[in-house]
Amino acid sequence: MTTARHKRDVGDVTFNGLKLLTSPGVVMTPRPASEQLVAAACARIGDGEARVVDVGTGSGAIAIAIARACPHAEVWATDTSLSAVRLARGNVRRHGLAARVVVRRGDLLAPVLGPFDVIVANLPYMPASSASDHPELKAEPFAAVFARGDGLDAYRRLIDGAMMRLADGGVLLLQLDGRLVSADRSELPALAAALAVPGSQLAGALFAEAA
Repeated sequence: MTTARHKRDVGDVTFNGLKLLTSPGVVMTPRPASEQLVAAACARIGDGEARVVDVGTGSGAIAIAIARACPHAEVWATDTSLSAVRLARGNVRRHGLAARVVVRRGDLLAPVLGPFDVIVANLPYMPASSASDHPELKAEPFAAVFARGDGLDAYRRLIDGAMMRLADGGVLLLQLDGRLVSADRSELPALAAALAVPGSQLAGALFAEAA
């Protein structure tokens, strides 16, 4: 049931040319930088059929934008936040995409069955210990931005899962600090190895080179 407070906090945001409901402080507000994930996914899909999953969907912005741009794509979306799942489902209905976009609650790829042709994700990546250094992010839900340790654990786990869930010829598309990282299935072991050591300079260099 939607509370009065939740209703009061819901507003509109434009993402990839689409009007979406958002809930500041409850679900992270979609940012223009994430439109690069949509563009990369659609460039890979083209006009063909594809199974896509948007991991950590938040408001559902990326999943919905891909579905609108790629009419033959079957899109799944996951998030651990119940508030995010509810909001994403509302946005899916708002754009008449309930037949092709399915939103499920759960951790990373756990709620969905592969194989997938495209996996996209914009996950928390900043160390929780650095939260005080980023007052500009104070209005965003903490768990949507910050993570324990060096902040990259969710990405490590997603890469491990993608090794088993990507179809032959599939691609993993990640956003981190405004950068796009693209890895075909055959490249995932190398990507996992590069991120294996928490806080390593190699991990930072990897993402910097992908800019």
